[in-house]
Amino acid sequence: QVQLMESGGGSVEAGGSLRLSCAGSGYSDNPCCMAWFRQAPGKEREGVASIANGGSTSYALSVKGRFTISQDNAKNTLYLQMNYLKPEDTAVYFCAADHFCNYVTPCGIRRRTFAYWSQGTQVTVSS
Repeated sequence: QVQLMESGGGSVEAGGSLRLSCAGSGYSDNPCCMAWFRQAPGKEREGVASIANGGSTSYALSVKGRFTISQDNAKNTLYLQMNYLKPEDTAVYFCAADHFCNYVTPCGIRRRTFAYWSQGTQVTVSS
């Protein structure tokens, strides 16, 4: 059974940093796509960053230059380094993964269909 387990959420003041981790288990092949999403109260879930198995990344404009997505395939772990956090980054953050990618369903922050999702972790940024 595939599971994605997050850690690293919490509260921080504006301008601070946090690193989220997402440890995957229950699979032996690396997912072709992993991504971070977030959902703020009253808003739709939005893609924050994605990384394909080959290493190519994409970011939402609102986080580009501040957030960095990376993965350690040996540890089956996905990371999101978040720097210069702003109050508008406050949300529940989710990681997602899938082993199926093609030209119809490519890896990227606009992708919404993922086979596996984490439970979510709260990130709160105070001004």
